[in-house]
Amino acid sequence: MSKNKKEEIEKVNESAGGEGSKDSSPKKRVRGRKLKYGSMSVGIVIVVIAIVVLLNLMCGLVVKRYPVKLDLTGDKRYDLSEESIDALKNLEKDVDIVVTSPESTFETLANQYKSMYYQYYGISTEVPYTIIPEMLDKYSVYAESGKGSVNVKYVDINRDPDVIARYKANYSGEITDQSMIFACGDRVKVLGKSDVLGMIAPSQTSTQLNFQMLFSGESTITSAIMSVADAKPIKAAIISSLNGNSVVDQVGANIAYSTEQFLAKNGYDCTEIDIATDELGDNYDVIVLCCPAYDFSEDVISKITDFLYNDGNYEKNMIYMPSLDALNVPNITEFLADWKIQIEENYIKDDKNSVSISGQLFPTVTVSDTEEVGTLPNDTLPIVAPFGRTITVVGKNNETVIKELIKSNDTSYVSSLSDDSDSSERAAYNIVVKARKETSSGLNVCGSNLLVIGSPYMMDNSIVSNTNTYNNATVLLTVINGMTGKENSAVIPEKSLQMNSISPTANEVRVIEIICIIVIPALIACIGLVVLLRRKNR
Repeated sequence: MSKNKKEEIEKVNESAGGEGSKDSSPKKRVRGRKLKYGSMSVGIVIVVIAIVVLLNLMCGLVVKRYPVKLDLTGDKRYDLSEESIDALKNLEKDVDIVVTSPESTFETLANQYKSMYYQYYGISTEVPYTIIPEMLDKYSVYAESGKGSVNVKYVDINRDPDVIARYKANYSGEITDQSMIFACGDRVKVLGKSDVLGMIAPSQTSTQLNFQMLFSGESTITSAIMSVADAKPIKAAIISSLNGNSVVDQVGANIAYSTEQFLAKNGYDCTEIDIATDELGDNYDVIVLCCPAYDFSEDVISKITDFLYNDGNYEKNMIYMPSLDALNVPNITEFLADWKIQIEENYIKDDKNSVSISGQLFPTVTVSDTEEVGTLPNDTLPIVAPFGRTITVVGKNNETVIKELIKSNDTSYVSSLSDDSDSSERAAYNIVVKARKETSSGLNVCGSNLLVIGSPYMMDNSIVSNTNTYNNATVLLTVINGMTGKENSAVIPEKSLQMNSISPTANEVRVIEIICIIVIPALIACIGLVVLLRRKNR
């Protein structure tokens, strides 16, 4: 072949991208593909990272505005109830919660009480005090969805006691370690160490074979927040003494204490007073008289009447519960008659509609005025009225309006307080009545209220605190709030903490060990080997 012919063939090969072409070599093409796909990979990674960051920011904003609830425990122990969530959404002020001990203290308490129950009672059970700081975190999160905020802080006052000095200016009591301080502006409420520890306690029905812990911390914390954030708190005076002498017997003292605790827990500012020496006037919105052991003088009755009359402005309230023993109280009886109320010298029994409390049957009662009481969150729970004295509406008074709120069932009968004789007549009897005296000026109508609870034991702590068993707390709080005009208050049921445990046998433990130590790792290794071989053979 001639030289000119060879040169022509080489030129054709070069123009066709043949072997002699430098730019179309295999290495160059591979580098081009790597650069192309590498750039795409980097771009995809950058886009994915940007999307993840953006989603994270969006989720953060959404969670802050609309907190996400995620509680996988069977008893929902770390979750807030709808009542608490609604209260936090309506919170318009900033509330500080200062826990006067390190957060780690709650874990220490959980271990200490677990050991104590096992040592003294032979019961192996969890006492989960760690639920308290977890719950406080939820309050902070949910409050972000409202106008206000809840700010939680833990301080060790044993090391830095000056931290709480600014709260003492508005609180006259003692602040110790393991307490909780709730503060909003110049309003301060303190839960002492016993109150905090009492947030978790055994159920009254617990036995060694069926031991159950109850958590009442949510209702306590929510009420404390609402109490300090309330711009116009309702002030309640608990009549405890007369010229320095107690006005109640032992039973009445227990009921008075339970009533005071019940009102204070639900946001009322409670003060114990001496009805003879302390001024009433504008200092209080409601006075409470529980089971007086003797009659009051006419001067004291006039003082109470003047308080309710309020110089013609009315808008005052009173709660009265009669004693089961002091029957000869003519001045108090006359005072009640002026409000169209008479309390009979008997108490209600019912052998067909009753519940057992500590081995004794007590009658259940029903709501007779649904407008005043409203809709109950759980109307399957009974309302119980132990030793309830019957109330009769008497006389006529155009100024007084009577509301019969709670009655016994029509299967009930009465027993005399003087000789224990039972009547044969079965009927529905009044057990809670509200009397209201009104006056009007033009289009404005104002009035004062007298609430009479024929069964003092309806307010007993063992009943009103047991919100999972009885409806007493919900009904009575609704009635009292409606009477006093208090808002943002609701009964939050206790949580029954499930203490489920797994106790595998020796054989079951061996099977679990084989699965976790041998089977699962072997499966992972086999899957990895298969993936490796498939990629190698491609």
